[in-house]
Amino acid sequence: MTSFLRSDRSRPVAIWLFIVAAMVFAMVVVGGATRLTDSGLSITQWKPIMGALPPLSDQAWRESFELYKQIPQYQLVNPDMTLEGYKGIFWWEWAHRLLGRTVGAVFAIPFIIFLIRRDIPRRLIWRCAVMLGLGGLQGLVGWWMVSSGLSERVSVAPERLMTHLGLALALFVVLIWTALDAWSGSPRVEERSSWRGWALAFLGAIFFQSLLGALVAGNDAGLVYNDWPLMNGRFFPADYFGDGFWGTLAHSHGAVQLHHRLMAYALFVAGIAIAVIARRDRPLAPGSKAAAAALAVIVVLQAGLGVWTLMAAVPISLGVLHQAGAAVLLAAATVFAWRVRRP
Repeated sequence: MTSFLRSDRSRPVAIWLFIVAAMVFAMVVVGGATRLTDSGLSITQWKPIMGALPPLSDQAWRESFELYKQIPQYQLVNPDMTLEGYKGIFWWEWAHRLLGRTVGAVFAIPFIIFLIRRDIPRRLIWRCAVMLGLGGLQGLVGWWMVSSGLSERVSVAPERLMTHLGLALALFVVLIWTALDAWSGSPRVEERSSWRGWALAFLGAIFFQSLLGALVAGNDAGLVYNDWPLMNGRFFPADYFGDGFWGTLAHSHGAVQLHHRLMAYALFVAGIAIAVIARRDRPLAPGSKAAAAALAVIVVLQAGLGVWTLMAAVPISLGVLHQAGAAVLLAAATVFAWRVRRP
């Protein structure tokens, strides 16, 4: 049995956390596909336990379809949808929810076992407990998001979509950071250079950009202004202002897309600058320099993919790939911010 006093790291715990992080990544990708296929409102009830089973008979399918027919999305957007068409969107949402339940089980069960065996380093126990709580909260937030599209809207509220994605990405970051800590243990000497602050600021900026992307997705703003670098021939979109401050910030097609573009430009420049400066910084460890170089490459690729996705009017394949790229970029920034703390 492993003792807290004998080890400050645990490779099995690290592998477990990396596996859960990979599953959260899959959740983000499947969630993106669910949104792009307009499948998120296909299941109109929240049944945390019984909902794990799909309809198992023709009668059950018809009952589920009848519930969908009662919401505005069917009445205003899909009035001609058949039962077979409904099954197509149902399976995306069901798979997303099932994957969420699976992630919860894959985290909770080993967590209890590792606690009993005393395999988790003492300094990481509270973090794992917080992540367990965040996972449970994510289920509630997911239903809170879905419920916003069941009565007066034909899609979920963009700010609730942003909250749902943001919570998933926050959990993703903490999982990766904690897994790295479990794998390597506490650093013997922690790096005190200015890189710590800059790396964390860049990580925060990428997270913020992901939230801006969620607002673009929630408003279907990628389907308008599909020219680049201008927006319908103008730098400042004609319909920038919405109904008040919050209406502009969260609901204006022109505003949310412009904000996402401007932040992308800033991250593009900052990512390249980080790589160049890191390479010239002699005291910086080679591992940190390599992480900075990888980060810059991913930033450039993600920016190019974003422009391609926009100009192609967000086909499902590119939309999913762009959302996956955002998670990969966030993971790379997390690794860099973690790595510069170690000489």
